[in-house]
Amino acid sequence: MPSSAGYLLAAFVAAIALFFGLWWTLVSGGDEAPWIPAGLAASVVLLVALSAREVVMRRAWTRYLLDQRNEASTRSGEHHRPSVKTYSTSLLAATWRSIQKQSVEADAGSSPEAHFDVFNLCQDYLATTDEAIKSNSLSSEKRNSLKAGQERARTLQKHHLLTWARDASRALTYEAQQRARTSERIEAANRALHCLESALRIYPNETELQESSVAIHEFIASVRVAHWVELAERSAFKGHYRRAIDRYKDALFYLERGTMKEDVKLASSERIGREIELLQTRLKSQKNGKSTSSRDGGSTDREGLS
Repeated sequence: MPSSAGYLLAAFVAAIALFFGLWWTLVSGGDEAPWIPAGLAASVVLLVALSAREVVMRRAWTRYLLDQRNEASTRSGEHHRPSVKTYSTSLLAATWRSIQKQSVEADAGSSPEAHFDVFNLCQDYLATTDEAIKSNSLSSEKRNSLKAGQERARTLQKHHLLTWARDASRALTYEAQQRARTSERIEAANRALHCLESALRIYPNETELQESSVAIHEFIASVRVAHWVELAERSAFKGHYRRAIDRYKDALFYLERGTMKEDVKLASSERIGREIELLQTRLKSQKNGKSTSSRDGGSTDREGLS
């Protein structure tokens, strides 16, 4: 910890030196009340110094508490780690009954997070039973019973993780569809995609998860393409044909990069291509019209002069 007395003394000395320095400068310049700006400047310096010390002390104290907590949790873990190997089968059975109860409640409810909680409970149960099986304190009969319980826990774990990924991604996809702004729609869709990818990391061969992930990728691509098409249509309506062409090209860029069905991608690409050709024709006509009007204006001016 830094010295409080030394720091405060240095802050006061700096503030006083600043006060007299500014006061002397202002007096020399003929200021009528030099002590007011000098006092304000010294007060600001003192407040900044005290605030900075408070921030530093709080961070140091927080770091100290976190270090102490980590050391305490490490000692506690080292102290309780051997007790995992002495878990009784009755305690493990009670834990399994509690998981089954929460599983039934999650299936009866409508919250995706409840399924994710059961998934985590199953993970903890599997880790605990693994340590119990590896210990030498259980008989072969009890080990076989725990292994059978682990199979049921893995089945339950998979069921709840897939249910969570399905329900959470559906809710977030619906939220994305209801959003008005493009950035908010894409953000919600990315959160839904994150749920599916989290489940796919554990169960990569699940067809339902793969199909849902592809569908959300297609939704994100369609949102981006629709956004740039809408901007292009607005620009064309206002007569900004070159800007509209650039925005249609941006839509083509996201269309080619996006994950979409080939027939949908081909139809959208052809439609955007036709719009670009139409705008290019209008742009040429607009340029030709301007050049013709300028020539007509010049010839009219020459006739007036003659």
